[in-house]
Amino acid sequence: MSHIPLIDYDTAAEEVRQAHDEEVRVRGRMTNMKRTLLHSPAAHRIYAEWFTLRAELATIADRPIWIFSHAISKSCNSKIAITFFRRALISNGFDPDALELSEEEALLAAFGKAIVADSNAIPAEIWVALKQRYDAKTLVDLVAFAGIMLATAVFNNVVEVDFDAELEPFAEGTR
Repeated sequence: MSHIPLIDYDTAAEEVRQAHDEEVRVRGRMTNMKRTLLHSPAAHRIYAEWFTLRAELATIADRPIWIFSHAISKSCNSKIAITFFRRALISNGFDPDALELSEEEALLAAFGKAIVADSNAIPAEIWVALKQRYDAKTLVDLVAFAGIMLATAVFNNVVEVDFDAELEPFAEGTR
């Protein structure tokens, strides 16, 4: 059970209700993590910058980004984040338990795992491959994106945010 309850929309401050309504308008859904974050609209805005960085990384296709995000989530043992990206993969026809990774996807998965394992010691060969593939702006956006993924995993893990029912069919071991 979550250490912090979901907001109660009916009794929430106007600022919270406005942020809630805008999130639903823009993204079409409201997850338990977002309903928890909305106790602080500022915190919610900061975590929502994931979407801004994803847009900045538009030159990288969805599947490599999902694999990168899944690798970070898995390395952090964040059930909600793992399952969120499993759903993205499954919903687009991919089996997350039997992926054949492209060179780019394997590189991003290795980078994501390395970031979580020891952000002070990313293997040189990963950096060499990243610099050959991406320009400096993309690398900055990719590292910042990873930071938000880490923050998301930490938030969900520390707070023990209640698992979203809509994710249940996509959880590990259910397929």
